Amino acid sequence: MQNDKTKDEFISTLSHEIRTPLTSIKGFSKTMLDNWGRLDDVSKKKFLNIILEQSDRLINLVENVLSIAKTAKETEIILKEVNLEGVIKNVCDIVKINYKNKDFKISSSAMINSLADKDKLEQVFVNIVENACKYSDKNSDIEIRIENKCDFNVVSIKNYGSFIEESELGHIFEKFYRIDNYLTSTAQGSGLGLYIAKTLIEKMNGKIEVNSSKEGNFTEFLVYIPVMEPERMTQKVKAHGAKIQEAFDVQP
Repeated sequence: MQNDKTKDEFISTLSHEIRTPLTSIKGFSKTMLDNWGRLDDVSKKKFLNIILEQSDRLINLVENVLSIAKTAKETEIILKEVNLEGVIKNVCDIVKINYKNKDFKISSSAMINSLADKDKLEQVFVNIVENACKYSDKNSDIEIRIENKCDFNVVSIKNYGSFIEESELGHIFEKFYRIDNYLTSTAQGSGLGLYIAKTLIEKMNGKIEVNSSKEGNFTEFLVYIPVMEPERMTQKVKAHGAKIQEAFDVQP
C-alpha cells in the first residue's frame, strides 16, 4: 500500500515538473508560427532561446529521473555564481506566455551575485511566479522586488487578490496541500509546486517565507538565496550535501 502511494506521488511530481517546460515550448512555438511575418528578428531569437532553454530543462529532468531510478539518490545540487536578476527576468518571460494579461513589475537594488544551482533556482521561481499569477485577481500586476539583506539576496513576489488564512500559512508548503477557496477551486493544481520550491531552495542553503494580509488583500513570498561569498559559504553548503562548482566558473 505504501509503495503504491509513493509511486503515485512520484508520478504526480513528475507530471507537474514536465508540464511547465512543455507548455512553454508549445506556447512559444505556436506564437512564432501564428505571427512569423509580424515578428522582428530580435523577438524570434528571444523566443527560440526560451524554447532551447526549456528543452534543456526537459532533458535535465529526464536525466535526473533516470538517475533517481538507477541509484535511488536525491538529485544533485551544483552551486555556482548566478545573476539573480537575469534569472527572474527569464522566469517572467517563461510564465508570461501562459498569463498574457499579467504584467511583472520588477525592481532591484545593488547586490552581489547569488550562490545557487541556476536550473533549480529557475524551477523554484517558475513555481512561485506561476502560483502568484494563478491565484490573483485577473488584471492585477505581479510585483517582484530583489534586494540584499546581509548574507542573502531576497526576492519578494507579491500578488493581489488572494489572502491566506493564518491557520493555513503553515501548511501551504506541504506536499499535495491546497487551500480551499474560490480561487483554488477554479484553478488547476496538484499542490506540489510550493513543496518542490521549498525543498529545492533549502538544498541551496536558502529559505522561503510567506506573508498574507486580508486588509491589503495580498500574498507575498520571500525567497532567500545565499550571496556569492565562496570563503564563508563553502563550509555551510557542504553540510547540506551540495557541490560547489570548481572556481565558480560562471560566464558573464
